[in-house]
Amino acid sequence: MNKLLLTYYGDDFTGSTDALEQLTLAGIRTALFIAPPTPAQLKKFPGLQAIGVAGKTRSLAPDALERELKPALLALKKLGARHVHYKVCSTFDSSPTIGSIGRVMDVAAKIFPAQFIPLLVAAPALGRYTIFGNHFARYGIGSAGAIHRLDQHPSISQHPVTPMTEADLRKHLAQQTKKKIALFDILQLALPAKKIRAAFARLLAEKPDAVLFDAFTAEHLARIGGLIDGFASAKRPFFSVGSSGIETALAAHWTGGDALPCVRADRQVSPTKQILIGSGSCSPVTSGQIAWALKNNFAEVALDAAALAGGKTSANEIKRATDVAAAWLNASRSVIVHTTKSGSDKRIATKLSGDTATILGTALGKVLRGALEQSKVRRVCIAGGDTASFAARALGIKALEMIAPLTPGAPLCRVFAPGSPADNCEIVFKGGQVGAENYFETVKNGKT
Repeated sequence: MNKLLLTYYGDDFTGSTDALEQLTLAGIRTALFIAPPTPAQLKKFPGLQAIGVAGKTRSLAPDALERELKPALLALKKLGARHVHYKVCSTFDSSPTIGSIGRVMDVAAKIFPAQFIPLLVAAPALGRYTIFGNHFARYGIGSAGAIHRLDQHPSISQHPVTPMTEADLRKHLAQQTKKKIALFDILQLALPAKKIRAAFARLLAEKPDAVLFDAFTAEHLARIGGLIDGFASAKRPFFSVGSSGIETALAAHWTGGDALPCVRADRQVSPTKQILIGSGSCSPVTSGQIAWALKNNFAEVALDAAALAGGKTSANEIKRATDVAAAWLNASRSVIVHTTKSGSDKRIATKLSGDTATILGTALGKVLRGALEQSKVRRVCIAGGDTASFAARALGIKALEMIAPLTPGAPLCRVFAPGSPADNCEIVFKGGQVGAENYFETVKNGKT
């Protein structure tokens, strides 16, 4: 494993495949696992240069988050990569009570002692930008949606679990950790290379615990990659927090800014006759995509959240939904199994909590697994960050490798799931904000 460049822990499954995509397109062979891989699992993926773990901490309370994350980070540290990255959503979804990124930093600082923790949230390719510490996001990744300040974003500011009401990421994090956070702003990144290094040295002389980086362009990311890579070694892995901008920044630095893709970026995914979709997303973007699909001959199976929450009724609801989905699939229809069409759906009586995400995500995965077992469908899409991690586990997924790009942040992947009907399936994990209105048709046809 001495050629291992980077390992990462993703706070949910959809975001984890985003990092997988960035590394793979840079020519860095990467596999994504459901848990820190065993030696036996690694033998099935020879020549890896990066390893990801698709976690579920985004939906956990701080103490549960720490119990889940600490052993995973210790396991990743033992693999001997130069970098260990905690991958978060590029909208920085978190709060003091759910998915606390501040708690992550507190835990990681004890495992990875270093001069500072880099914070890079911007991902320009996804329409995510940080300017003077304030974060901005496009409405709909892979679409022509407008760009909004985070606290005014029509979807992210209304997230049912962790609404982002503060665009200044330093202020947002100050509610989650006492660590001193400095800013390396866009004006400093615009300086000549020698002056950038000198400005960064002056900033570090003030002894911040973490440094938030502005970024607006791919060039900014490459410069940041060069700055942070200098602090990393296999003996002292360097820990960072951020979006897939971390992978993009480091890959740009390692390749000199030139892509060396082992998966061609212009490769088209072959069309398939039908797909199976599982959605636990409350995003208005996904809601619009479901509405478009239903108008274009996709069938739907609506899960009864109240029945799933009841111990005595859950199994019957899962069986009902599975049978209906399988019937539609065997009638040659593409099917969407969803927990809600919108955040205001009556089936979601209260705001999502970690327990609710577990219940709905697990049920969603069980329905998808049963439907796959009863049909010949081999392409699946799972939408929704909070529920996706639990759905993936219920499907029996152990690992993924990217097949080809599809929409930025949501590549088509091959599933490794021994003993499950999902084994060797093609799958896309889509965050709530990803894709244009006809997204599910894109997954089915392999192109827009």
